[in-house]
Amino acid sequence: MSPKSERYEIDSGVAEVVHEHDGSLTLLVNGVPSSSIVPGEPGRLDFEYMRWIADFLDSARRWEKPRLTHLGGGACSLARYFAHAWEGSRNTVIEVDSELAFLARELFDVPRAPAVKIRVGDAREETDGFKPGTRDVIIRDVFSVATTPRNLTTVEFFAAARASLSEDGVYVANCGSHADLKEAKEELAGMCEVWPHVAAIADPPMLKGRRYGNIVLIGANTELEASPQLARALLKGAVPAQFKGEAWARQLATVARHDPPAAESPETP
Repeated sequence: MSPKSERYEIDSGVAEVVHEHDGSLTLLVNGVPSSSIVPGEPGRLDFEYMRWIADFLDSARRWEKPRLTHLGGGACSLARYFAHAWEGSRNTVIEVDSELAFLARELFDVPRAPAVKIRVGDAREETDGFKPGTRDVIIRDVFSVATTPRNLTTVEFFAAARASLSEDGVYVANCGSHADLKEAKEELAGMCEVWPHVAAIADPPMLKGRRYGNIVLIGANTELEASPQLARALLKGAVPAQFKGEAWARQLATVARHDPPAAESPETP
């Protein structure tokens, strides 16, 4: 018997909410899986890459009242998780689709502000407008169909993100990359131009470039290391993952992406 599902028109197309047999809800945006949540269980993360992000940040937490910004909303899975797991944290979600933001509030038991605030806006434009040092964690998880918009993968974007972070802040991104790791290589190259420390997390087949999948990319001002706590947590999931440090990340990096040059004004005769 197929799971029950509902379809909703949103600004960017169609959202579908699938009621899985295990009680979870899967959100699809234009047919692509976007998020998964379990009503009443904010601590459960069913998408592997989200668990890796949570595992890393749980091991790296050093802020008394963390300020987290989530670029990309969907069902607000990670914002729900951190609002629950990090008492006193304030999560701001940037979602470009106003109807999808409304659905998240209506369907996915997202905590109210100040625990989770949803702001409708373009992720790049919002990042460019962030004030310096006003957040501790930025999580980028933005996709258009199955690809991260190019303007969220450039050196200029990374520089804007870094400027908005506290001195001990951390940038974490979900990068969807093909078997040749082209996307991850380009993003890491740009991150290496901006952050003094970079790292990555993924499962071994992905890290070896054997398939398409998710790779978590990390940038920070302070040194990034895999604590024993993190190593154990990454091995516990259904898809065991590995933390790869700076040497690996910098070796993988290739050519950085930049914003396209501004259009030149026509010469005045």
